[in-house]
Amino acid sequence: MPQGPRKIIIDTDPGQDDAVAILLALASPEEVEVLGICAVAGNVPLALTARNARIVCELAGQPGVKVFAGCDRPLSRKLVTAEYVHGATGLDGPQLPDPVMPLQDRHAVDFITETLRAEPAGTVTLCALGPLTNIATALQRAPDIASRIQEIVLMGGAYFEVGNVTPAAEFNIYVDPQAADIVFRSGAPLVVMPLDVTHKALTTRPRIEAFRAMGTESGRMVAEWTDFFERFDVQKYGSEGAPLHDPCVIAWLIRPELFTGRHINVEIETQSELTLGMTVADWWGVTDRKPNALFIGDLDADGFYALLTERIARL
Repeated sequence: MPQGPRKIIIDTDPGQDDAVAILLALASPEEVEVLGICAVAGNVPLALTARNARIVCELAGQPGVKVFAGCDRPLSRKLVTAEYVHGATGLDGPQLPDPVMPLQDRHAVDFITETLRAEPAGTVTLCALGPLTNIATALQRAPDIASRIQEIVLMGGAYFEVGNVTPAAEFNIYVDPQAADIVFRSGAPLVVMPLDVTHKALTTRPRIEAFRAMGTESGRMVAEWTDFFERFDVQKYGSEGAPLHDPCVIAWLIRPELFTGRHINVEIETQSELTLGMTVADWWGVTDRKPNALFIGDLDADGFYALLTERIARL
């Protein structure tokens, strides 16, 4: 393994849980170096995800982070968004000032491609927190980059938990199943954080209050964001809190020992109306299809929240 922090590009559609993931990465310079943040349409349209990414960088006191706007719609279907979960802005809850820092002039897809070609092969990890449109577009336009990616760590899909936006599909994959299919067939090493693991990373009152008790702006924001989007999942699942999906991606890079999973074959359903966007995960090894992903199934939730609390307290 190369020494020093891991170079990452965060591809994201913020979303409150995306925002927490970005804060975790920016608070962890020993483990991860954020080369840039790419916005994609997903939870809310692109203009808002690009705005939200910059708001989060400024909140972390890091306005120098480069933020790029990417694809404003899926490869071949209409955009599906999730304002009903995240609110009209994608970051509903606390009042947030407009960002001052600029959006970069380059398209996110060009930034991804050029960075992977410029950095030594096998040294850049792509952290995908939203639909996979930007990454798939980069792989389509520049097939040579697939072999240069160290790893793609993504939040998406489900097996035992099945679906959260349709009975069969998880939101990020469902928004752009064609993009997910390209990524899962790319040959790049994949680590997948499905609902199976993220639904075990539940906010609880004490966990949310630990953020509020920091007495910092970042701590207050995280508490208010989780207060806001928790209401949807508590109502829907009858659970104690809401899953913090996307921070699992960054936590994996910092503390992989918190997670367990299996190296299996995962394929994406792109044809069926009924199960469009389903991640067909061969968890039990019943096919002879070649494993293409480390599919995570469990995590140490207390360890995960301890890490989140410790890092966000630094900001």
